[in-house]
Amino acid sequence: MSGVLVWVSCGPKENINSLVGFAGRSSSGERNQRRFSGLSFASGVSAFSTAVAGDPSRSSEERVYDVVLKQAALVKENKRGSNIGVDFEKEVGADFTNGDLLNVAYDRCGEVCSEYAKTFYLGTQLMTSERRKAIWAIYVWCRRTDELVDGPNSSHITPGALDRWEQRLTDVFEGRPYDMYDAALSHTVSKYPVDIQPFKDMVEGMRMDLRKSRYENFDELYLYCYYVAGTVGLMSVPVMGIAPDSKASTECIYNAALALGIANQLTNILRDVGEDARRGRVYLPQDELAKAGLSDDDIFRGKVTEKWRKFMKGQIKRARMFFDEAEKGVAELNSASRWPVWASLLLYRQILDSIEANDYNNFTKRAYVGKAKKLLSLPLAYGLSFLGP
Repeated sequence: MSGVLVWVSCGPKENINSLVGFAGRSSSGERNQRRFSGLSFASGVSAFSTAVAGDPSRSSEERVYDVVLKQAALVKENKRGSNIGVDFEKEVGADFTNGDLLNVAYDRCGEVCSEYAKTFYLGTQLMTSERRKAIWAIYVWCRRTDELVDGPNSSHITPGALDRWEQRLTDVFEGRPYDMYDAALSHTVSKYPVDIQPFKDMVEGMRMDLRKSRYENFDELYLYCYYVAGTVGLMSVPVMGIAPDSKASTECIYNAALALGIANQLTNILRDVGEDARRGRVYLPQDELAKAGLSDDDIFRGKVTEKWRKFMKGQIKRARMFFDEAEKGVAELNSASRWPVWASLLLYRQILDSIEANDYNNFTKRAYVGKAKKLLSLPLAYGLSFLGP
C-alpha cells in the first residue's frame, strides 16, 4: 500500500495502463533507442546523497533528517524566494523546440493530474504557470512509480523491473527522457534545485512493498512512510517555493513538508486496515499491537473491540501530531503554492475524523470525506492560503 502523493493523496488507484508500459527496458543501448528523441537537458544535479538505508544503528528519523538537510542545502544555494523561470524558447534539438514540444508534455501531465487528483489540480491553478507545470510533472512520475506495485500489472513486477525504473530515473535526471512524461520531469529537474535522492528513495519504498508485509515497530514504519510519501514533500518544496518574507529556516520548512507526507501516509494506513488485511498485509507496528493485547489474528478477524478502539485512538493521535508539525510550514511556502497544500492537510485530517465517526471500524467500513465536506474545505483552505509567515 504505497500511498504516493504530491502533498495530496492520489486517491483510488485507478487503472492507467498507458502510464506504466515501461518495465521491459534493460540494456543501455535499448534505453538510448527509447529516449524521447530530440531532447537534451543539462541535469543541474549534484552528487547523489547518501542512501537513507545507511547506518542501521541510527534511528530512521536521524537517517531521514540527513536527506532533509541535503535538500535544504540545495535550496539555499538558489536564492530563497527567487522566481525561477523556465526558458521555453531555448532550442533543445534539431527537430524540436521547448515551445513546441515541452508545452505538450506538460499539458499531458496536467491531464493526468486533473483526472486522478481533481482537488489538487484545482489548487495548482493559483500557482505560476512554470511552477504548476513542474508540480504536474512530479505528480505523474510519482503516480507511475506507485502503479508499479499497486497498479493492474503489479503481480508481474519484479525487483529487476524496479532496478530498470531507477536506471531510467537516472537517465531522466541526466537529460535522457524516454517519453513525454519523462521529458517534462527532466526539464523540471534541470530548472529547479531538485535532488534525485528522494526519487530514488521512493523507488526503494516500492522495493520494500515487494518484500515486506509487517513492521516490527514505528521506527520501521516511519522509514516506509518516508520512502513512499515523505519523499514527495522533499521533491515539491523547491518547485512550490518559499515565501520571500519567511523567517523560518529552510530545514524547518522541509521538515514540515516531510511531516505532511508522513501524516498522510499514516492516515492511509489507518483508513485501509481492512483492505490491507485482505491482501495479507499489516502496516501497524507489531510491538504496539502486542502491547495493546492485539495480534494479526485480531485484525484478520476484523472485530471492533475495546482493545482495538483504545489502540486506534493512540494511532490517530500520532497521525494528528504529524499534521500539527506540518501546519508550521505551510504558511512559509510561496503564497501561490499554499492552497493545494492546505487542501490536502484539511481533507486528510477529516479522514481521521471519519474513522472515529465509524466507531473505529476500519475493517469493513471505509472512512472517506464526502463531496459536501470537500467543497466546504476548499474555501477554508483558500482563506488559509492568504496567511503568510
